[in-house]
Amino acid sequence: MTAAAAQELDELCFLSAQSMPNLKVSEHFQVVKLLGEGSYGKVMLAVHRKRGTPMALKFFPRQSTTLTSFLREYNLSLSYCTHPSLTRALGIFFSTPTYYVFAQQAGLYGDLYSVIVSEVGVDEECVQRVMAQLSGAVTHLHSLGFVHRDIKPENIFLCDSSCRWVKLGDFGLTRAIGSTVRAVWYESPFCTPEVEPAKEAEKEMERRLRDGTEDEMEDIWITVEPSIDSWALGVLVYCLLTGCFPWEESTHDDRGYRRYKEWFNREAEKEVKIREWRGEEDADSYTTMEENQRDNPPPSQFEGLSPLVMTLFKELLHPEPKQRGSPEEILSYLGGPWLMETEKEERRKAEEAEKEARKIREGGGVEEELVREGRGER
Repeated sequence: MTAAAAQELDELCFLSAQSMPNLKVSEHFQVVKLLGEGSYGKVMLAVHRKRGTPMALKFFPRQSTTLTSFLREYNLSLSYCTHPSLTRALGIFFSTPTYYVFAQQAGLYGDLYSVIVSEVGVDEECVQRVMAQLSGAVTHLHSLGFVHRDIKPENIFLCDSSCRWVKLGDFGLTRAIGSTVRAVWYESPFCTPEVEPAKEAEKEMERRLRDGTEDEMEDIWITVEPSIDSWALGVLVYCLLTGCFPWEESTHDDRGYRRYKEWFNREAEKEVKIREWRGEEDADSYTTMEENQRDNPPPSQFEGLSPLVMTLFKELLHPEPKQRGSPEEILSYLGGPWLMETEKEERRKAEEAEKEARKIREGGGVEEELVREGRGER
C-alpha cells in the first residue's frame, strides 16, 4: 500500500505539471489579509472574484521551491486529505513570475499556537476534543501510506474560536511510509530521539571544519515511520495541558528529557515485575497506574498531570520508535481526567453523588415503613 501510494502521488505530480497555468493573482482573487508566513513562503486569505468563495492561497517562492516539492504538497493535500480534520487543497493551482500558488481551505480563526496560554495551556476538555480530532486525522493519513512529520501547534488550524473543529495542515515534509530521508536534527521537543546521531554528526562536522579537516562525512538516513507522528502528538498533548514543553530537545544532554527517560526506564522495569506477579490484565488497571505514580513519581515537569495521561505519554513518548504507540491509542484515554485537579473534582462529585444516593435509599426505607403502617401491615 505504501509503495503504491508514493507511486500514485508521483504520477499525479507528473500529470499536473503538464497543465499548470500561469495566472495573475489580482485578476482572479481579491486578497484580504496575511494569514501566516514562514520558511516555506506565505498564506493569504483571498476571495475568488467570480464565485465569491473565501480560501487560503499558499505562496511558494519559485527561487527557493522546486516544482516537484510544490506539486507533491498540492496533490497530496488535494487527493489524500479527505478526513474532516485535514486541510484540503481546492483544485486551484498556478504559477506567477515569482511564486507557485495553490488554494486550500482557510482556517479563519488562526492556528492552535495562538490560543495556548503560556505556562497555563488550554482547557482540559478542549485538549481532549482537539486530540480526538487529530488522532483520527493522523490515523487516516497513515492508513493511506503517509507520515506528516511536522505536527506542531502552528500547523493546526482553527475552524471556530473554541477548537470544536481543527484541521492539520502543511504537508511539505509529508513522506510515504517506508521511504528513506536524510536525518536532520533540529533543536525542538518535537524532534524524535532517534535522530540524535544526526546532532552528533553535526557537531563532528563543525569540529572538522574548525580543525581544517577536509574529510567529508556520510549522511545519516532514517526510515519514515508512523512513530514519528506519535512522538509529536505526545509532545503536543503536554504542550496543550501545561502551556510549556517537557524538554528543549529529546537528547541525552537535555536535563528534562534525561529525567523523563530515567523515569520511563524505572516504569518499564516495574511493569515487568507487576505483570509477573499479577498477570497481564491487572497490570493495565487504573489502580496500578496510581500505585506506579506513588512509588515512582514522574519528573517535576509532569507535576499536576494524572496517572491516566502519564500512561498515555508512556505510549506516545516511548524512547524506542518501534515500541511507540499509534495515534489511534489516544482514543482509549479520552473521557478520563488528564489533570490531577480534574481527577480530584471528579472524585468529589462522585462522593457527593454517592451520599445523595445513600440518603435516597435510606429515605425510601422510611417511606415503605410508613406505608405499611398505614395499611395495618405491622
